[in-house]
Amino acid sequence: MEYLIAIHDYFFGIMGNALYYAMGFFAIIAIVAQWKLYEKAGQPGIACIVPVWNVIVFLKIVGRPASHIWYMLIPVFGQLYFIPKVWIEICQSFGKTTILDYVLVIMLNGLYILNLGLNYETEYVGPVYGKNVPPPSRPLETRPSLA
Repeated sequence: MEYLIAIHDYFFGIMGNALYYAMGFFAIIAIVAQWKLYEKAGQPGIACIVPVWNVIVFLKIVGRPASHIWYMLIPVFGQLYFIPKVWIEICQSFGKTTILDYVLVIMLNGLYILNLGLNYETEYVGPVYGKNVPPPSRPLETRPSLA
């Protein structure tokens, strides 16, 4: 616990109160992103504010049962495998199947979810858990050679 307090004191010493303003800004972005994503998938947007219901609805969008919420609590498996896998399934549920989409949802999660929720061209195609999803798409056109 002392380690976390030291990290907080370090960043608070550098940023001052702007640290809390930045955290509040990112929290608002995350709430708006999930709200729009849930509404686009036909779920109630208010679910993004309620803690456990939030995760259950997120799993429901990809077609997973609510009991999979326990997998997220397993220390290494949950954080390093299961949660990124669910994020990739969110991409697939909205028709995004490229490697770039998978990398972006893992690296820039909140902003990518905001993009999915606010993009007019992106449509919810349905749950993907337990179905054969096509492999990541590659461009079919021939590329010009540099020679």
